[in-house]
Amino acid sequence: MLPTPNVSCDYDKVYEPSEDTFLLLDALEKDQSFLNGFLSSKVNVVCEIGCGSGIVTTFMMQNYIPSKYAIYIPTDVSPWAMESMVDTAGRNECDQRILSPVRMNLARSMRSQQIDLLVFNPPYVPAETVPELPQETEAPGNEVSGINGDWLDLALLGGDDGMVVTWQLLHSLHEFLAPNGVAYILFCARNKPLDVVKFMQLQGWKCELVKHRKAGWEVLSIYKFYR
Repeated sequence: MLPTPNVSCDYDKVYEPSEDTFLLLDALEKDQSFLNGFLSSKVNVVCEIGCGSGIVTTFMMQNYIPSKYAIYIPTDVSPWAMESMVDTAGRNECDQRILSPVRMNLARSMRSQQIDLLVFNPPYVPAETVPELPQETEAPGNEVSGINGDWLDLALLGGDDGMVVTWQLLHSLHEFLAPNGVAYILFCARNKPLDVVKFMQLQGWKCELVKHRKAGWEVLSIYKFYR
């Protein structure tokens, strides 16, 4: 079993690693050999969308996932996530030269079809709406302030069926992924992942269940999507 990175964040501001996080780590570990062969030895662009505490990207960096020929571009809309990502990578002595966190929505500021490995633990909890981005003000020292709970809600609440943000990604997957790229996405049972798989297969995607687990009252699963 690969070691879990050391993380120490302000969990009033960023999502605390939980059962879904650890399932994602286990799925990436399980598929490490597949990724190493599927993506070959060329330089790989790895993008974790919604990096939060930074534990998942740090785990991939520590363990050369998908390979030692990779650069990592984690993204998040939260400024606190950007800080936590850098802190977690440094705390675990990762090579910061191959890490470039970028604050953005999904991967919309990246060049089209450049991502070889995409990882997403989305806001999957069903809710009436997806929360709006919090209002931000610049405090002394150029620090960004806002209501902490609002940033946490963005990491949790996914609107109707918990799928609003995930569908935004899935509908744009062909734009984000390189021609031979692969995406790992987490779902809960209420997201109706089998319906998602059927839809994506009709769009020409290969969809495979990598790992699933019962976590309290919820059943979580990781699916990979590739051409």
